[in-house]
Amino acid sequence: MSGKRVLVTGMSGVIGGAVRRALEGRHELTALNRRDVPGVRCFRADITDMASIRPAFEGQEVVVHLAAYLKPDWEGQMAGNIGGTYNVFEAARQAGVKRIVFASSGATVMGYETEPPYSHLAKGDYAAASATWPLLTHDVPLRPNSLYATTKAWAEALGRYYSDYLGISVICLRYGRVRAEDRPVDARDWAAWCSQRDAGEMVKCCVEAPDSVRYDIFYVMSNNRWSFRDLKHASDVVGYVPQDRAEDWRGRP
Repeated sequence: MSGKRVLVTGMSGVIGGAVRRALEGRHELTALNRRDVPGVRCFRADITDMASIRPAFEGQEVVVHLAAYLKPDWEGQMAGNIGGTYNVFEAARQAGVKRIVFASSGATVMGYETEPPYSHLAKGDYAAASATWPLLTHDVPLRPNSLYATTKAWAEALGRYYSDYLGISVICLRYGRVRAEDRPVDARDWAAWCSQRDAGEMVKCCVEAPDSVRYDIFYVMSNNRWSFRDLKHASDVVGYVPQDRAEDWRGRP
């Protein structure tokens, strides 16, 4: 699938920059952003405005939807993450886009971290954790920890509908912690961290995945010693192999 025409929403964000670095030179990139992205063809528009974003989708083969509303107020969540995501999916359908790669969130299952062994691992209390623990797979029941997480869970369901009934390949990525510092910062990061390089690599794998991948959900993490989210499914289906590890930062200033 090399040389695809790829539209990226939210390219000016941390993950957006990582995706640009992973795809640039391999695919023809266009940004849909609220501000200019230097060096990339860019449509300036807000995803909450369907009429203004629709032209950006014409002629695109893949849409990578990263734009999101992060503040906790429901009005913003409804407009940006519910209405805006619907606008992106529907504009993609109308334009004949073949695949949507959607940035979901590990927050859709963070409720599991209220109970052992995941609560111990998330807090860095490794002595209290068992020697081994069951990994959270892509098909465990949802346990969102916030309104933001519920909007991401809704969007995963929206993607299932668009895939099953409207014929678009939809891949949902449940990202771990991708930080501007590009390193672990607190105790939970030793389990949940995802490097910028690995964040971009996963999108590259999904953009270039075969047409037979019609709908799926993958966790996106680095190869962390204390991780409790499954990465084997992503490896088996799209060939994702993380290159970085949180543990490599132990003891570094």
